[in-house]
Amino acid sequence: MKIGIIGVGHIGETLTRTLSSAGHEVKVANSRGPETIGAEVLAGGAEAVTADEAVRDVDVVILSIPLNRMPQIAATIAGAAPETIVIDTSNYYPVRDSRVEAIDAGQVESLWVTEQLGRPVVKAWNAIGSASLAEKGEPAGGADRIAIPVAADDPTHRQIGMDLVSDTGFDGFDAGRLADSWRQQPGAPAYCTDLTGEELPEALASAQAERLPKRRDIAVAAFAERAGDSTTNPDSSFGVRLSRVLFM
Repeated sequence: MKIGIIGVGHIGETLTRTLSSAGHEVKVANSRGPETIGAEVLAGGAEAVTADEAVRDVDVVILSIPLNRMPQIAATIAGAAPETIVIDTSNYYPVRDSRVEAIDAGQVESLWVTEQLGRPVVKAWNAIGSASLAEKGEPAGGADRIAIPVAADDPTHRQIGMDLVSDTGFDGFDAGRLADSWRQQPGAPAYCTDLTGEELPEALASAQAERLPKRRDIAVAAFAERAGDSTTNPDSSFGVRLSRVLFM
C-alpha cells in the first residue's frame, strides 16, 4: 500500500518506521522540509518528501500533527485524490487557541477534524502512548497483544485502518462510527491504558463523556508535576499506570 505520513514526532516517526518495515511504500513529510528528516526515521525504507508530495499518488495519508494545525494542513490535504483515505492520530489537550475552542465546548474532536479538512477521516493510533507504540508491538495472534481502537464512518476505511494498526504490531479494534470516537480520546478508560482486545470493549462502553475533560486535565497536571527534573521525570510506564488509575 502507498502511504503518506505528515508529521515526524514520536508517533509519526514510529509509524513511518514500522509501516515501511512491514512492506508498505511510505513517503514522510514534516513542516520544515525533507532535508531535516533524520536517517533514523527513514531506517525502514521510507522516503522524505514535502507535505504536498506526501499526499499525492497514495492510498492513505496519516496525519500525525497537533490538533490545532488541522486548519493549516487542509489546503495540503485538498491535493490528495478523493479516494485517498485520511487517518488522524491527534488528540485534544487544553491549549489557548481559538481554532479549537469548539472542541472544549463539547464537540467530538474527530468530527471537528472532518470539518476542517472537508473530508471524512479515520481515527487511529490516538489511544496509545508513544512509548507503548514504539516498544510494545507484537506479532499477530499473541494473547497479550495490545489493541488499538479504530473509528470511521466508512466500514471499508475502518477496516483498512485496522489492518494498518495490525501491521504496526497491535490488534486493530472496530470502535464504530466517528461520532463515538470520544470513547477513545484523552480521559476515557480506553485511552493509553494498553488493554487487550478482550479488555477493550468494556473500556469503550464504560466511558462517560462528561468525565473526560476533568480526568484528562488531572493527568496533564500530574505529568507536568513529575516532569520537573531528572529525579522525578516519569519513565515510559508511568503514563500507562497513571491512565489506569485516573481513567478506568
